Amino acid sequence: MSGNGYLLEMRDIVKAFSGVRALDGINLAVQPGECVGLCGENGAGKSTLMKVLSGVYPYGSYEGEILWEGQPLRAHSVRDSERRGIVIIHQELMLVQQLSVAENVFLGNEITLRGARMDYDAMYRETEKLLARLKLTGIDVTAPVMHYGSGHQQLFEIARALAKNARLLILDEPTSSLSAKEISVLLDIIEELKRGGVACIYISHKLEEVARVCDTVAVIRDGLQVGTRAAAQMSVDDIIALMVGRRMDSLFPRIEHDIGEVVLQARGVTCWDATNPSRKRVDDVSFSVRRGEILGIAGLVGAGRTELVSAIFGAYPGRCTLSLTLEGKPIALKNPNRAIANGVCLVPEDRKRHGIVPLMGVGDNITLATLQAYARGGTVDRDAELQAVEKSIQRLRIKAASPMLAIAGLSGGNQQKAVLTKMILAKPKVLILDEPTRGVDVGAKHDIYKLIFELAAAGVAIIMVSSELPEILGMSDRVLVIGEGQVRGDFINQGLTQEDILAAALNTRQQPRAA
Repeated sequence: MSGNGYLLEMRDIVKAFSGVRALDGINLAVQPGECVGLCGENGAGKSTLMKVLSGVYPYGSYEGEILWEGQPLRAHSVRDSERRGIVIIHQELMLVQQLSVAENVFLGNEITLRGARMDYDAMYRETEKLLARLKLTGIDVTAPVMHYGSGHQQLFEIARALAKNARLLILDEPTSSLSAKEISVLLDIIEELKRGGVACIYISHKLEEVARVCDTVAVIRDGLQVGTRAAAQMSVDDIIALMVGRRMDSLFPRIEHDIGEVVLQARGVTCWDATNPSRKRVDDVSFSVRRGEILGIAGLVGAGRTELVSAIFGAYPGRCTLSLTLEGKPIALKNPNRAIANGVCLVPEDRKRHGIVPLMGVGDNITLATLQAYARGGTVDRDAELQAVEKSIQRLRIKAASPMLAIAGLSGGNQQKAVLTKMILAKPKVLILDEPTRGVDVGAKHDIYKLIFELAAAGVAIIMVSSELPEILGMSDRVLVIGEGQVRGDFINQGLTQEDILAAALNTRQQPRAA
């Protein structure tokens, strides 16, 4: 331990790419048992700073000094930093779905017998001990992790970190795909780890979580450190003001919009599980959405919301049946191409898997769904395409050095804006948004919300799936609640509360305000 009590100190860290400073003199210090919240908009430099710390960017590729227990830390690889007890848990789960829980927990850190053979019995025992430490019981550690939900898998990631004797745990958006109950369990576990002396750096756009679990909050904006204070001395509004450089009077910049006639009507939507055909994921769901209406779809994780909108878009991978009417005429949207051609567009839940082509340029990703609009005599009019791309980038304030830059190089929030822009260019009559602000910072959320309201005011029918109840209540004109694949409630959003939505999702009481 250093003389000043710090486990980790990062001093005057500077990291540049092609002469542009992504980090410009950042200082960060963490004591044992302390949780430091690292906040900032997408692209502010949080991930870059953690890559410097974890050895992804090796010693010598940055300026400044890192001290571990008062001694210089010069990591040349991730393995070097892990040997010192610095372990990062990424936003995207890094588990191998086909391997067992125990094999994942000890992946790259296996317990072996003589002759380099795996000591499975020892790994099973140690995995059970680690999971018990995380208050996780009843887990078959020999079963593939694919048999468990995202909440359990997030805890398996933490168990893997503990198996590496983590003394500093870096959590990058750890709750982005968890339910409210799972989030509460995870935050309780972090508090327990803190009491055991484990230090944490907690990166999250969910500032209520930062306020609950963090002792100190450090805010980065455009690569500069703009504030570090005790969490008890900062409100959520204070953190937002430091992140975006201004106070945001309302996170939901509501624009009044008229609601017209029914645009899309879905009847009897039923989806069977792609891997277990005897199980229904969506069971006879019917609903409609009107011109200029924002229909929020709420429900617990696993309720069938994504399956429902995927079926409407023609993208559900398993067997499904449904009847659709678009602008009063029956229509069969058998695949996404046909859906887009008819004005039904979807921004998917998982942008990395289903929303972008990572190695293609930002501009090429944006025009991917509408490329034929720029075709002239069998070739693409690049000038017209570039004009559309630049206008779109400016409209949504997408931060990209060049439209030619591979979209994988953008922050998550800017990738999400690009996916949204791609669908807007298709001039949708119905725009389906599945978790449109997942893993997106508060400034980008504000931009996306404003655009959604503008689209509704222009007459686009919006269907928005979200796990964040404040978002559902702040954005929706009407709320459809799904539980276990069935409609549990259809409510006008007037005086509606989170408790009402949860009660409907859990089917605990009759709701009085059905639409």
